[in-house]
Amino acid sequence: MPGRVIALLGAESTGKTTLAIEIGRALAAEGRRVEIVPETLREFCDREGRTPRRDEQAAIAAEQSRRITEAARLCELVLADTTALMTAVYSEIVFADRSLYAQALADQRQCHLTLLTALDLPWQPDGLQRDGPQVRAPVDALVRAALQGAGLPYAVVGGVGPARLGQALQAVRHALGEPLPEAPGPRWVWVCERCGDPDCERHLLAGNT
Repeated sequence: MPGRVIALLGAESTGKTTLAIEIGRALAAEGRRVEIVPETLREFCDREGRTPRRDEQAAIAAEQSRRITEAARLCELVLADTTALMTAVYSEIVFADRSLYAQALADQRQCHLTLLTALDLPWQPDGLQRDGPQVRAPVDALVRAALQGAGLPYAVVGGVGPARLGQALQAVRHALGEPLPEAPGPRWVWVCERCGDPDCERHLLAGNT
């Protein structure tokens, strides 16, 4: 039986990689077999010393999905540090190319849980992969639109440090059908395919009623 895939999506500099590592450590400490699948795009940029061309995007997306599928064949839980959907979103942002969405969303349906990292962390530079803080809101909007348009629910996690990790673990335990210990700070926010108002969401993540 394939392992369960937990996908981490979000705009640049929203802590996806850090969160994936922290979730992995927490679950591994409980005796679970966990594998983190790193971002294929990061490897491409490090290897080639540049960002990909339009004609290279599909192969990057396909390789990301292949690695996730392979990891799920071997491990109980897989943490995917982004999926092909992020490549599809950036293809639209950078190249006005929407051709990668269909396959990316089909692949996304295989994920047991999708976590979306909120835009509440300060932007930080990180080499070739980051375009600047001005692209975060448009990317976030496209990710949400793609998920909601495909009827794919997701959980939004925000906060800093232990609060962010706590929210993520609550969402993971909810998806796995486990008891939910109270996390520090505001609770995580579950978003169905008919919801996702960012203003309402910020209200919730701020801990207001």
